[in-house]
Amino acid sequence: MPVRPKNSMAPSPAFEASGKHVYLIGIGGSGMSGLARMLAGRGAIVSGSDREPSEATQALGRQGMEIGFDQARQWLPERCDLVIASAAVRADHPQMLEATARAIPAMLYAEALGMCMSGRTGVCVAGTHGKSTTTAMLGCALADAGLDPTVIVGATSNQLSLGCKAPLGEPTGFRLGSPAIPAGALLGGPGLLVAESCEFNRSFHNLRPTIACISSVEADHLDVYGTLDAVVEAFHEFAALIPAAKSGGKLLIAHDNAHRREVTAGVDCLVETIGFSPQADWHVEYEATSRRVTLSRGQKVFAAWLMRLPGSHNAMNAATALVLATWAGADPFQIAESLSGFAGIDRRMQFLGEKPLAGGGVRVYDDYGHHPTEIDVTLRALREAEQPQTRQGRLVCVFQPHQHSRTRHLMEEFASSFSQADVVIVPHIYFVRDSEAEKQKVTAGDLVDRLREKGIRAMHLYPFEAIVEQLENLCRPGDVLVCMGAGPVWKIAKGYLGQA
Repeated sequence: MPVRPKNSMAPSPAFEASGKHVYLIGIGGSGMSGLARMLAGRGAIVSGSDREPSEATQALGRQGMEIGFDQARQWLPERCDLVIASAAVRADHPQMLEATARAIPAMLYAEALGMCMSGRTGVCVAGTHGKSTTTAMLGCALADAGLDPTVIVGATSNQLSLGCKAPLGEPTGFRLGSPAIPAGALLGGPGLLVAESCEFNRSFHNLRPTIACISSVEADHLDVYGTLDAVVEAFHEFAALIPAAKSGGKLLIAHDNAHRREVTAGVDCLVETIGFSPQADWHVEYEATSRRVTLSRGQKVFAAWLMRLPGSHNAMNAATALVLATWAGADPFQIAESLSGFAGIDRRMQFLGEKPLAGGGVRVYDDYGHHPTEIDVTLRALREAEQPQTRQGRLVCVFQPHQHSRTRHLMEEFASSFSQADVVIVPHIYFVRDSEAEKQKVTAGDLVDRLREKGIRAMHLYPFEAIVEQLENLCRPGDVLVCMGAGPVWKIAKGYLGQA
């Protein structure tokens, strides 16, 4: 599926899925499982494969989808109209080779998501940080406001299905909404499709946003982009996909840390900024003790609410969601009320439990943060919320670097991002898609050495079982433990709590 030309206003008819047999390779992924449900909800007959069973594949199976786990054979169902592959699937995957041999159309996840945005009001949440949380916040709030959105997010929430005002549902990263907007200022318009929009491999260039936000633009995925300038250019190309202001196109971009002048240069959509700076079009204020968020438009307070989640970054995520929801036609009072009940998503500063010790306990968190900025803001938010120092405790962090290339490119930024931690334990770098040559260029020990040079108590340990044993000896009453990273580092937190 080609990238849409800049500001193309050609009609985009809805994708006709009814009766099509669609096969998804990597169907258990967070985005892919949501896409499978979306296609099934539009009448497609969906099946797929993955490497191994998971909660996601089991849930899809309960919905009647056939899922296999033998991906080594060059095989696809006898009836197959379309193959969709996750970003991790290579062109030489046996099932992709079978699609080629049988001339079955094939596309990647991002291309299929863009296809599904045709005929819908696309609301895209982009930026280096905060995408999953903001997308989930926005989806829950729009549901509470009666706008019945379809939502696809790369994390799970037990509030997404029914909103923050309803009883908790099953954890999910997907919500199927109405084909037309049922309420609000855009009543009767094409249904809302809210999607987390990832910049990796320029995936977000395949999407069709009507409304979008860009929360930040920083150096990341340098294995793809090479330089920060190339990252900025990719976000500029994304912004150029938004229709002109006269056609309803709107972009909300961070006032700071988003290279907004370069990103928005020459775009035709409405552009407004949001930030803690009073110069931003939407000015955000956050009071850490009460967790009160105030959003102002000019000199006038537009909305105010109290957050359940700590941290100024979550306040900004919520304020961004409120502006986007208002642009989608929701009532700001209803959105603020919903945001005050948002409890977070899995693996984003998620409290897992407390390990009892003589004289007190150790509170344990799991977090997905794997970029230096994410690490810094999360550790600051945890120290602000938990204040372990007031009970003679420490903030202990187990951080698993994600990809050798990211670790190497951002080594100095990583070394500076743990200033709030008292102890840092680093396992092996998670090897996901880098080359073997890249793997030889940097080690976890290199990061530990840089941390020690900065005066941080740090150590390299492996395997995970050895880290759990070390934590049992290291942690003491009053400590806070957070296990961070995009890989399986959560197993350490679960192991320490005895939940493995």
